[in-house]
Order: sequence, then C-alpha cells, then structure tokens
Amino acid sequence: MSTHDCEECSFRARYDNNTKSILGRLWKWHIGWCPGWKKYMRSVPDDERAALAEKYDLKKYK
Repeated sequence: MSTHDCEECSFRARYDNNTKSILGRLWKWHIGWCPGWKKYMRSVPDDERAALAEKYDLKKYK
C-alpha cells in the first residue's frame, strides 16, 4: 500500500485545530473533489473510514 500525505496534511491539521479558519475551510472544500483524498478513504479500514466520515461530517462515506 502506498503512503498518503492526507494523514499528515498541514491543511487537515489546521481544520482540526480551528474549523473556521480560512485554510481549514479550504481543506474541507478541497476534500470534496480531491482524487487523493478519495483514494486515501478507500485505503483505510472500514471502521476508520466511518470514524473519519463522522469526524468530518462526510455523508458520502457514512
């Protein structure tokens, strides 16, 4: 399995620290269409995917 930068993404960290920051909101918008994020979400186990979907309110992956 290849590694994904999504786990250490600085924009994702910004969103985690402050969901209303400009860069955090940019990250949230970005994951809606990012092919790398979609590949990352397909690569994580089902239970982790469900936890991420719940944390980031991603209806597509619930």
